Amino acid sequence: MTQKLKMTKSSGNVYQDIGFSHEESQDLLIRSTLMLKLRKRIEQLELTQSDAAEQLQVTQPRISDLMRGKISLFSTEMLIGMLTKLGGQVSVSVKFKKAA
Repeated sequence: MTQKLKMTKSSGNVYQDIGFSHEESQDLLIRSTLMLKLRKRIEQLELTQSDAAEQLQVTQPRISDLMRGKISLFSTEMLIGMLTKLGGQVSVSVKFKKAA
């Protein structure tokens, strides 16, 4: 006998879907996006962790934390700074829900 799985539609923010508050889930989504972009840029430039650390003016263990996705160790401000050091240009977009 097969069991039917119950599917719930995503809100579009996995952090909110797993129970974080709306505010915290927004912060986590932004930081995880920045971390992913930074990780991809490091890989695109074919930098070793040591080379990335030197260019970003941090320690190699800090780059290891980044590559392992340790999101709690990185602020939005720090990630933006790191991205710009690797040639990135970060922009912000804000949207508001329509009033009821």
